[in-house]
Amino acid sequence: MPKDSSKGQLYNGTDCPPYCTIHLEINTLSISPKIMDKKEYLRSWAETYKNDLTNNIMPFWLNHGWDKENGGIYTCLDRDGSLMDTTKSVWFQGRWAFICAFAYNNVEKNQEWLEASKSAIDFIEKHCFDEDGHMYFEVTAEGKPLRKRRYVFSETFAAIAFAEYSLATGDKHYAERALQVFHDAQRFLSTPGFLPAKYEAGVEMQSHSIIMILINVGSRLRAVIDDPTLTQQIDESISLLRRYFMHPEFKALLETVGPKGEFIDTNAARTINPGHCIETAWFIMEEAKLRYWDKDLLDTALTIFDWSWDWGWDKQYGGIINFRDCRNLPPQDYSQDMKFWWPQCETIIASLYAYLGTGDEEYLYRHQRISEWTYAHFPDQDYPEWYGYLHRDGTVAQPAKGNIFKGPFHVPRMMIKGYMLCQEILKTME
Repeated sequence: MPKDSSKGQLYNGTDCPPYCTIHLEINTLSISPKIMDKKEYLRSWAETYKNDLTNNIMPFWLNHGWDKENGGIYTCLDRDGSLMDTTKSVWFQGRWAFICAFAYNNVEKNQEWLEASKSAIDFIEKHCFDEDGHMYFEVTAEGKPLRKRRYVFSETFAAIAFAEYSLATGDKHYAERALQVFHDAQRFLSTPGFLPAKYEAGVEMQSHSIIMILINVGSRLRAVIDDPTLTQQIDESISLLRRYFMHPEFKALLETVGPKGEFIDTNAARTINPGHCIETAWFIMEEAKLRYWDKDLLDTALTIFDWSWDWGWDKQYGGIINFRDCRNLPPQDYSQDMKFWWPQCETIIASLYAYLGTGDEEYLYRHQRISEWTYAHFPDQDYPEWYGYLHRDGTVAQPAKGNIFKGPFHVPRMMIKGYMLCQEILKTME
């Protein structure tokens, strides 16, 4: 369980970390709008994120998920860490390898983390690529192929894993391998018929998800290898989001649009995924920061963040809700009003980036609200790690710590980024 560093004891998920001012009143959440000591507030959260990462999240997955016999990581773990299914999620092999190297590079030089990263990378290389270069989505414990999907997300996470491991070790082979996998993913996406179509011939639509993830992939690879196609991809993705996916008439970034950004008035295409949009926002903020806080990029990112916060923040119960309909019609997804773990994590990161980039206290207040609500509901009181799936009111929907889609990625990435961003903001206050 995470530790409240100010008390020197286990944080049980019911008491707030230092400087929390959370008050629950009959299905409402009200939080004091003033943070009296901003420096102490940021120091406290930086320590909380670091302690949770090093004493809770990473040990849980190293002890229960790391497959030291075959290599790689299991993610289908029950509440107490017991293994429910040995099926391995391929995209989580890349995600885990990335997280271990990312934590090594930015939090502490823990050799076990680096070894775990290499274990997953070796498993990827040995078992997770088909003969055509397209990666599988699921394999057995030993690496026997089970399933491929029409996506390239396995490739994107493998690429950032190779890049981050290269940064950690100085081994340029993995930087070159990252670029190769990235270029393969681009080729798969641009080759008609290579990836199976989702709909019948003649149905043309574009998805937000792959466009946004390529921003992050380009950014992570660019840290270890100089190639003009990386910045080109970032610029192209941001341009597409601006031109086609941002719809001011709804004050929303849509998940699905027509080939020229046309609004499609169907249940599926009216969907707003606030967490996805907020993740996109901080990807763009990160790029704006790297370009000396480029104003146009920052304005785009803040617009997406503000729109998505307004759609996503649950004014009755708190937290970021899963799905909304841009016409305010009933959302059709089965999990439409649930609270998943990852949108909360992305909102924590985005609010810190927004405050770093603007100095606007509204974003620090936004960080306070989302962090306090998240820490009050997601950490397990009796076992390590976080729940993944809550009902709208914050009660637990199911207690498992992982599956094919939830594992060691969004939570530890948030803690690493949260720690880093709090430290960066504090430096600006010196």
